[in-house]
Amino acid sequence: MNKILLIIQREYLARVKKKSFLVLTFLVPFLFVGMIALISYLAINQDAMGENKIVTVVDESGWFAGKLKNTANMQFVYEQGAFATVKETFTKPETESQFLLYIPASMTDVQLLGKKKPSALTTQSIEERINTVAQAHRLADAHIDSAVLAGVQKSVHLEVKQLTDKGEKDAHSVVTLIIGMLCAIIIYMSLFIYGVQVMRGVIEEKISRIIEVIISSVKPFQLMMGKIIGVGMVGLTQFLLWILLSVGLFYAAGPALMKSTMKSKTEQVKMVQGAAGDAAQTAAMTPQGDNEMGEVMRSLSNINVPYTVGCFLFYFLFGYLLYSAIFAAVGSAVDSETETQQFILPVTAPLVFTFMLAQSVIINNPDSSLSVWLSMIPFTSPIAMMIRLQFGVPMWQLAVSMGLLAGGFVFTVWVAGRIYRVGILMYGKKASYKELAKWFMYKE
Repeated sequence: MNKILLIIQREYLARVKKKSFLVLTFLVPFLFVGMIALISYLAINQDAMGENKIVTVVDESGWFAGKLKNTANMQFVYEQGAFATVKETFTKPETESQFLLYIPASMTDVQLLGKKKPSALTTQSIEERINTVAQAHRLADAHIDSAVLAGVQKSVHLEVKQLTDKGEKDAHSVVTLIIGMLCAIIIYMSLFIYGVQVMRGVIEEKISRIIEVIISSVKPFQLMMGKIIGVGMVGLTQFLLWILLSVGLFYAAGPALMKSTMKSKTEQVKMVQGAAGDAAQTAAMTPQGDNEMGEVMRSLSNINVPYTVGCFLFYFLFGYLLYSAIFAAVGSAVDSETETQQFILPVTAPLVFTFMLAQSVIINNPDSSLSVWLSMIPFTSPIAMMIRLQFGVPMWQLAVSMGLLAGGFVFTVWVAGRIYRVGILMYGKKASYKELAKWFMYKE
């Protein structure tokens, strides 16, 4: 046991003391929050940052004169005369206008012509302005009060509740879905990243023949366990620091970012509605941003953080231990990293399969038979259960899943250890599945 602890200490300290580990650990949360802030800022202000577009408007209907309001990057210029004449002038190189908007009197065949292909955002923006003005004009012709119509068309907010033995509680399915997927993605990536680190470490020591010196002092199984646990503790330390720093940064910068986002959305609504002169619809739609922000903040505050973090750490740790044992066995069976491909695909296939299903089947049907079985099988449960967890999982299913994962880890370590003890000293011979079976059957 003391030898295993020494190996764990050596593997852990050797990696934790690296500058790359320290930089990556403390830099990633800031990069993560900064990336979200930057993406949000660019998405909100993409209109202002785009090139200035001049749209020539030929309006035969008479509905749109002066009602298509100019924005920071889009200007509407109205031209009188026949469409054919304006079109001929528009095609000349010296014309500054990039787009020609033709609105016939019948309003049945509105066309947008451009010297170059317009972006989807430009087309959508112009189409929304046309529809808003046209709708306002039709309402006025029909003598329909826009304020009454806005009240009738006001969206109904569905408040989702979950009935429990302790009473009602907010369900917040969208937020829980995001959290479940985020946990699954982190586990999915960590199993590959840290499992491959174990495999590479074994291959490096085997190629450099250092392993022959180490094996003279410790048993192969002790060396394998020390490596697996040591690297696992490095990953656990890194993720705990990431979680603490990310949560702290989110609570510090999240409200300000969300307020800025909602404010920009409200301004966009006012701009579009203001183009039609419909103040009633603007007033009806403006509070929605505050409601969305408040709902998201309430969702985050109602999440059982200790329960979610505890389950995440368990499935991260035991999922890593299970797969790292297999990666260690693969590393001991080959002489270079290029030879690992034939073994990596079958090993990682359950993870890839579950991650693909998680984005469709498990999310939409968390209590289906397939989802339940995937959350029970040790090779797939770290991803499947973290998604199902957010929708409410019976305690007996969670206990069975954890028990099978822990038992699967013990069994996998036993199988991997029998391959590792032979493969670690094998050189110059390409391993096959048949050869691995022989190594497994060798007596001590």
